[in-house]
Amino acid sequence: MASATASAIVEDAVARRRSELIELSHSIHAEPELAFDEHRSCAKTKALVAERGFAVTDAPAGLDTAFRASFGSGALVVGVCAEYDALPGIGHACGHNIIAASAVGTALALAEVADALDLTVVLLGTPAEEAGGGKVLMLDAGVFDDIAATVMLHAGPLDIARARSLALSQVAVTYTGREAHAAVAPYLGLNAADAITVAQVAIGLLRQQMEPGHMAHGIVTEGGQATNVIPRRAQMEYTMRANDAGSLRTLESRMADCFLAGAIATGCDHDVSETEPAYHELTPDTWLAETFRSEMVRMGRTPVGTDVEALLPLGSTDMGNVTQVMPGIHPIVGIDADGSSVHQPGFAAAAAGPSADTAVIEGAIMLARTVVGLAETPAERDRVLELHARRAAS
Repeated sequence: MASATASAIVEDAVARRRSELIELSHSIHAEPELAFDEHRSCAKTKALVAERGFAVTDAPAGLDTAFRASFGSGALVVGVCAEYDALPGIGHACGHNIIAASAVGTALALAEVADALDLTVVLLGTPAEEAGGGKVLMLDAGVFDDIAATVMLHAGPLDIARARSLALSQVAVTYTGREAHAAVAPYLGLNAADAITVAQVAIGLLRQQMEPGHMAHGIVTEGGQATNVIPRRAQMEYTMRANDAGSLRTLESRMADCFLAGAIATGCDHDVSETEPAYHELTPDTWLAETFRSEMVRMGRTPVGTDVEALLPLGSTDMGNVTQVMPGIHPIVGIDADGSSVHQPGFAAAAAGPSADTAVIEGAIMLARTVVGLAETPAERDRVLELHARRAAS
């Protein structure tokens, strides 16, 4: 099968499924579900591929809202990641409904050419990207072991072919003191809420000396229950980000000192525990990213230049962990959100609008054609297969 023919077949396959894919995007958007609770969204995402004859495995890695659906028996196994979790209070303000629908479109399109291209396509339903690290858990459990390359896309305010992200870790910090009456005998208490205040002041002062790329942001999740009782227990959660995993370790060490300062200053005990797996930085595969860039241009889009890409870290994602172990991409497909960016209510509204629908269809076409290009470029196909063979042997 000539490359142009295979590319045309997958593009036509997505176009034929246009109404179903947009309906899927809108349906997921209308019923937002939080991390590890995406039961309806998971079922909706796998329905179309199950009807097409994909072999579906439910709950891989023991995750109830994950799935793995495969089609074909080719030597080149390519994964396509679907995300579908939403954010508390603001729903699909990260546009994961677009990710899920475009991933389904990509998988359905590649099924049309799988036999001819000696390809196996695997659609992965990956829960809890916003909080919980579903891909990390699936990666550690071996769900990605037979996959040679993995692709997905994300919606955003701009078109970015070679998107990068920050490494991330998140902790819960709990202070334990001693209750006392706030007026009668406050001196008998150890104020856990004050420990949080000291720690946050220390973090605020630390920000002046943070390295470029270091970020810290947190919330207080518990701070007492009555104003006339010295709080015995208080808790906060903090997310730390850095350009890469090595730099993140440095930030974590300095933040740990700030957390300790709160305990020392108030006499409270403290405990620091990870709330989810750490996210590594995205390392996009150069060839896949540049192929996707060409597809963006072909579709009439204007991806930002490579010089701008380097200056635009796009939060953090568990897809970063996947790209650390195999070739992969996580491009950003732009939608019109009237000036809003991700994690804002305006973006949530835009994620079910006309430009979001276009992103679903064009995104699926661009991803599918990129995979076709990989399958039909001998040097790149061999490179990816060799990398997988080395990984399997290690």
